[in-house]
Amino acid sequence: MLLSTLLFGMPGGSEWIVIVLAVLILFGGRKIPEFMRGLGKGIREFNDAKNNVKKEIEDGIKEKDQAAQ
Repeated sequence: MLLSTLLFGMPGGSEWIVIVLAVLILFGGRKIPEFMRGLGKGIREFNDAKNNVKKEIEDGIKEKDQAAQ
């Protein structure tokens, strides 16, 4: 049920063409590489922060387990 909902919610081929054209019109060809670099940097920073939080939680669990022994 959930998978079919996700598949029907995804844009198809013609929708992607419209999205790409809209981005080209809004940003222009010269701004797209700069936009993509910023997007990549943001995703990288998000993943780094997510991994740091995950590591801190795992370290806290390990410390709690060691203290309990």
